[in-house]
Amino acid sequence: MTCRTLIAVALACGLVGCATGPGLTGNSAGGIIPWSPENDAVANEWAAQHCAQYGKVPVMRRGLRRYGEYIAFDCEFPKSGPSFRYSR
Repeated sequence: MTCRTLIAVALACGLVGCATGPGLTGNSAGGIIPWSPENDAVANEWAAQHCAQYGKVPVMRRGLRRYGEYIAFDCEFPKSGPSFRYSR
């Protein structure tokens, strides 16, 4: 192998991890998952696991179900009942 070939192979191997990839991308406010039939089947579970890291629950957003689109969700704090009680 020539020196240029080795450098090209090293660069290609090093850049493999730079892509966003087929999985979930998000932060504490929410995230997106590229749509595919396989991802659509597990999107709720992935979103729940992601939001749980921040003590939140996912709220799934509507989107188009076709390749090239995304499954979007927001991470929100769980809604609870009134935080006060009436006492006499």
